[in-house]
Amino acid sequence: MRYFNYLSLEEEQELFYSAPIHYNNSSQQELLAYAVGAALYCPATRPTIARDILTERHQGLTSWVLDLEDAVGDQQVEMAEASLIQQLTQLYVQLQQEQVHRDQLPLLFIRVRSIGQLERMIDQLGEMMILITGFMLPKFDPEQGLQYFQAIARYNQEKDLNAPILYGLPILETAAVIYRETRVEHLLAIKKILDTYKSYVLNVRIGATDFSSLFGLRRSPDMTIYDIAPIRDCMSDIINLFGRMDSPYVISGPVWEYFANGERVLKPMLRQSPFEEALGDDGRKLRKEYINRHVDGLIREVIMDKENGIVGKTIIHPTHIGLVQSLYTVTREEFEDAESIIRNNNGELGVFKSGYANKMNEIKPHLNWAQKIIARSQIYGVLHEQQHFISLLSEQEQRIYV
Repeated sequence: MRYFNYLSLEEEQELFYSAPIHYNNSSQQELLAYAVGAALYCPATRPTIARDILTERHQGLTSWVLDLEDAVGDQQVEMAEASLIQQLTQLYVQLQQEQVHRDQLPLLFIRVRSIGQLERMIDQLGEMMILITGFMLPKFDPEQGLQYFQAIARYNQEKDLNAPILYGLPILETAAVIYRETRVEHLLAIKKILDTYKSYVLNVRIGATDFSSLFGLRRSPDMTIYDIAPIRDCMSDIINLFGRMDSPYVISGPVWEYFANGERVLKPMLRQSPFEEALGDDGRKLRKEYINRHVDGLIREVIMDKENGIVGKTIIHPTHIGLVQSLYTVTREEFEDAESIIRNNNGELGVFKSGYANKMNEIKPHLNWAQKIIARSQIYGVLHEQQHFISLLSEQEQRIYV
């Protein structure tokens, strides 16, 4: 698998200074943690999962979440499990017959609703577990969370040595996490579990929809999650605890719930200047398309995610794939600053002027940032100096809508 694999070689060379690397679900943990990226949720009851994966129905999709929890009614659970196993069996048969190579497959995750279901899926899938990168663990709390990771650890200790590691991806979304009086104690208890099983934790996910429901809130398409005070405050504490560079976790941003716009109430948040600077008249046209067809607030929210150290986002519609992925590409300026900081980390310098002559790079304070930029650049690539994330959106736009 590889980000932006729909580009031709010519297009890739035109856009990227350093192209994204190849990976699969056996790649190193740090690489996979960044590679989860824009993870598309899909009900496990969907009867075309195998076909959609094999035909690459959704251009550029690199991570699928097969949902057995909120996307499945309580009366559908048994049927959903059976349907999912049937779909994964079809996929596995194609893999065994070499009709598809494992490197072509997106990262696949199963979102479960209980420890019993997780253990049942592991047992019923058997050797087909090589298709699964990890389990999404909703409403993660210390008691059930410990049981989840004990089961994941048992699988990893008993699996074939050549099988990929199975990961857990806890979703923080319970009342005990969002309520101020229990938050710190609860987060510390969760962190203790994750630190114990860190080699099996792929990333920490934020469930802002469940958080919002506890206050009867739902952000409008003109607002980001950072505009909702209680959610913003909780996210700040999650980042404070799990994003510390002495023992960091990759933190994934909450879902964006909208995929079409109606009448606008507020002025669009998506500035015109980046579009015009990148593509001129075509940029103005593209901006109009995205304001009309997508939600410009999503771009604003992903930008805020990045500024707060968050990598990746849960998505619920294919039109979000290109938006989120393009925004996580690394600019040439970011990359060269990061490389220079790491290269000069030899004790001979403390601070030096950026090669772009527009900032000072302080080695010690900026080293952690530089290391994260280099890690992100491997998955999302580094754009040429004259290119912009909007250039990638333009390429995708031409394929989908022209």
